[in-house]
Amino acid sequence: MALPIYVIDAFTDKAFKGNPAAVCLTPDPLDDVQMQNIAAEMNLSETAFLFPHQDGYSLRWFTPNTEVELCGHATLASAHILWEMKVLPIDGQANFYTKSGRLTAKKDGAWIQLNFPAEPAAECGYPAELIDALQINPIYVGRNRFDYLIEIESEDMLKNLNPNFSLLEKIQTRGVLVTSKSDEFDFISRCFFPAVGVNEDPVTGSAHCCLAPYWSKKLQKNEFYAYQASKRGGILKIQLNEDRVLMAGQAVTVIKCECLI
Repeated sequence: MALPIYVIDAFTDKAFKGNPAAVCLTPDPLDDVQMQNIAAEMNLSETAFLFPHQDGYSLRWFTPNTEVELCGHATLASAHILWEMKVLPIDGQANFYTKSGRLTAKKDGAWIQLNFPAEPAAECGYPAELIDALQINPIYVGRNRFDYLIEIESEDMLKNLNPNFSLLEKIQTRGVLVTSKSDEFDFISRCFFPAVGVNEDPVTGSAHCCLAPYWSKKLQKNEFYAYQASKRGGILKIQLNEDRVLMAGQAVTVIKCECLI
């Protein structure tokens, strides 16, 4: 059986920037072992699996070593390929049924806007290993059901972080989101997920489900222009609408291939 797979750079309008995700379109569900094996073979931060379901698509996301409950850039990549392959009309809405509920996407010119649940963090205590791994003096530490959220003093400090990933891997969360104010953007971030096999994710849509409510309270506004300051980098336009986060990005297809299994 030959399965089409597409590699899409998400949250960018330039190839080899943003966050690459693989998208596998299947007429019927694959079993979990098959999906995990394909994700390990692709060896990207996320591989998305789509198959028809109700009025849209079932969508599941796998890192090279585990399934995750929420992923922004691979959802953006999935929506992008449905429109690019003309599976959906350009003015149609993409409906995805996931472990985090129904998610939607719509075209907005050259951008794709995702509708995701807000995942606010609550201020909390934290293990000493978290600070030791990052070598920082945090302004704020909070946690939601997925990740720790840490604000630090400056974007220079953020860009120069050199985490100890062996220590971070021991932290009992999916990942660690580090953020700061920015001169050019409303805020910037870097996101580390060694516990699920991704030391640093280039651009993390799901992280902004936590970042948006945090910065909304801090900046007293609901619309943001955000940047994830990884080596590849990526730009997001964010709106917080009550308990939903509308995040928009662009995407570029870079590889089309087949998986022969």
